[in-house]
Amino acid sequence: MEDSVCGGLPPELCSELNKEQQYIKIKLEKRKFGKEVTIIEGIAEDSAQLKRIASELKSKLAAGGTVKDGRIEIQGDHREKVKELLIKMGYPESNIVVLE
Repeated sequence: MEDSVCGGLPPELCSELNKEQQYIKIKLEKRKFGKEVTIIEGIAEDSAQLKRIASELKSKLAAGGTVKDGRIEIQGDHREKVKELLIKMGYPESNIVVLE
């Protein structure tokens, strides 16, 4: 199955190509009682990958969060910091948009 997606490319190269094709949106949502949540959408990984990325972001930001409906939710306003961390993880800066 993996080969059909990547055309026989090595998995490392395939994951880099996938990162290039992803269009990631980072936005802020207001919740009950004025709480802010940073939402990261558009990371097209499987749920185990998403959980790993979310875990890394949560530990680096010292914040709680979850993976829900294919998106990562982090407690608090961390839009700019999340963008920096995703760039360090190898996602191209041109594909990451921070929505106000």
